[in-house]
Amino acid sequence: MDRRIIPLIMCGGAGTRLWPASREVRPKQFLPLFGTRSTFQDTILRVSDTALFERPIVITNAAYRFMVIEQLAEIGCEADVLLEPMRRDSGPAIAAGAVFAQTRDNDAVVLALAADHVVGDTGAFVAACRQGLVAADAGRIVTFGVQPERAATEYGYISPGEIITGEVRSVVKFVEKPDQATAADYIKSGYLWNSGNFMFRASTLLDEYRKVDAESVQVVSDAIGKAGRDLGFITLDPDAFGKAKAISIDYAVMEKTSRASVVPVSCGWSDVGSWHAVWELSDKDGQGNAAQGAAVFEDSRNCNVSTDKALVALEGVDDLVVVATQDAVLVSRQKDANGLKRLVARVKGVAPEVTQSHLRVHRPWGSYQSVDNGDRHQVKRITVKPGERLSLQKHHHRSEHWIVVRGTAEVTVNEAVKTVHENESIYIPIGAVHRLANPGKILLELIEVQTGSYLGEDDIIRIEDDYRRA
Repeated sequence: MDRRIIPLIMCGGAGTRLWPASREVRPKQFLPLFGTRSTFQDTILRVSDTALFERPIVITNAAYRFMVIEQLAEIGCEADVLLEPMRRDSGPAIAAGAVFAQTRDNDAVVLALAADHVVGDTGAFVAACRQGLVAADAGRIVTFGVQPERAATEYGYISPGEIITGEVRSVVKFVEKPDQATAADYIKSGYLWNSGNFMFRASTLLDEYRKVDAESVQVVSDAIGKAGRDLGFITLDPDAFGKAKAISIDYAVMEKTSRASVVPVSCGWSDVGSWHAVWELSDKDGQGNAAQGAAVFEDSRNCNVSTDKALVALEGVDDLVVVATQDAVLVSRQKDANGLKRLVARVKGVAPEVTQSHLRVHRPWGSYQSVDNGDRHQVKRITVKPGERLSLQKHHHRSEHWIVVRGTAEVTVNEAVKTVHENESIYIPIGAVHRLANPGKILLELIEVQTGSYLGEDDIIRIEDDYRRA
């Protein structure tokens, strides 16, 4: 078959199941949980063979748009990036991707993938895509049913029926997450894990969606038709998209359509829904301990450590998860994912900022990280990527002192433009219109000392901005 598939990568979610590493402003799909690449990057690379896959579509939200572009650039890939003005769950997101795919090819076959899943065997996954393509092109909506490796209670299941074509089977029924005994019965009966990834002809998916919610399909189509373009992003019309019913694609379409099919696959799949799942997928020592970052184990077994910087040392403990970031530490039992959900809900009531953002805040031009805070001062470490610059701005309540520790800075203060080299500094008075740029070819790093009566990020008055935030 000569037909190629348009991948639709969904990466607008912000789950808390991997807190404190995963947070609202930088969720798990953008984190390097296994090596140097994020699961988003691995997902893109999995569908990069141009013999089978076309240019992907990524659907996300405005808060993640620059992370998407940055991570695509790091792996040398490009995509059409759609920005949802608000979250409406996977139903409207997939519908929007299908409508947009039809603007490229009215007969498009779309492969909808979550950006935060792991696949260990890409070859087996691609083979399943080829099997699914035949059925999808013939008008079936194909989901990928994973051959169970254990009686898992964290996944939904699919009961497969008769063969449709090749390895693709009809779906007898979808079932919700079971208890342990029921999961064991499902496996004995030949059920498959529901991966939550789908392949379909765009027109078929939209036709089936219209049968149950024509209004949502119409407003999503309107949101694409009225979409704007901003810095290369496709921005869905907020008034139209906001009218779509928030619902998952499973409830909206898959559990109601007569066209549901499933292709069984064994490809080392996981939705990485807990720290226990991360441990299962990680390399371990002879005692079953896994570590991402600096860790030492003594008389400890089956533990999982993830640390940003601090050394974590465990002695005489079993089955623990320890996750250390620069502003929060989690100590948890390995298998109690629901307990973590309850814990994060309590943390939100005590210290909501540590569930929302990291000390290191990513920006399209680079990043900044708070190093020290006082009543009338704050110290930050700022990095600016080569060729990038911050907005032209001013502050009403603070002055700033910048010390360059690496690279070369081009600094504008009112009408003056000055080049500041390593081990040199410059002072920005309160109220001065200023801008920081990196004209060099290496990363610019500087230490910023703020002094004043108010040091909040909302005391930034942007006058001009390359990223249209002014």
